[in-house]
Amino acid sequence: MFDGHWRTNIEAGLRPIGTGLRRTGLQADHLTALGIGLALAAAVAIGAGWLRVGLVLLVLTGLCDFLDGALAKASGITNSRRGAFFDSVSDRLTDALLLGGVAWHLALTQPGTVVVLPMAVLGAASLVSYQRAKAESLGFDARGGLMERAERFIVLGFGLLFGEFIVAVLWVMLVLTAITAGQRFVKVWRQAERPEPLPIPERRPDARTRRRRTARPISQTWRERARTRRS
Repeated sequence: MFDGHWRTNIEAGLRPIGTGLRRTGLQADHLTALGIGLALAAAVAIGAGWLRVGLVLLVLTGLCDFLDGALAKASGITNSRRGAFFDSVSDRLTDALLLGGVAWHLALTQPGTVVVLPMAVLGAASLVSYQRAKAESLGFDARGGLMERAERFIVLGFGLLFGEFIVAVLWVMLVLTAITAGQRFVKVWRQAERPEPLPIPERRPDARTRRRRTARPISQTWRERARTRRS
């Protein structure tokens, strides 16, 4: 949902900030690595029960995630395959760290098997991300859905702000993320139903054209005969 409605406007607003960061000598990979460190700190804070501190660190993690793209565009390296790979891996690692911190917190404060709930959210989120990556590798578009990564950050932040609702928030995340996975599957499935254009067959020359290509010019044949008679 975020990709389809607000990403373009937000990226345009962050462009001057990216230009300013480029002047400091920072690189997009630096912000990506900083985001991983902040996510780790947020996981520790959440696991220790400092949910409001974890919320602040979560916001900073998301800010780094936005600014590394703006900095990459300002630096003119948007086509860097290494940077794209690092950014994608860091997103998955960040999700695992944050939800792992929530699971740690629930293991210390909640009875029963509710600790499995954050891991279920992580599994559904990983499926959503995999669908997009696989679809794009096949030439399809799988962006969109109710619960993308930005929405997960926002909803999780609400759960950290009001800790008494953290379990209910996780259930909402799980349901909406599962719906998003279904939406992306249907979207790609419909794109794949369209018939692919048939390749234009290579036109082979007919017999007459092949004879013309292989036949020697008349002038050349006459010269060869004359040269033979002289010898």
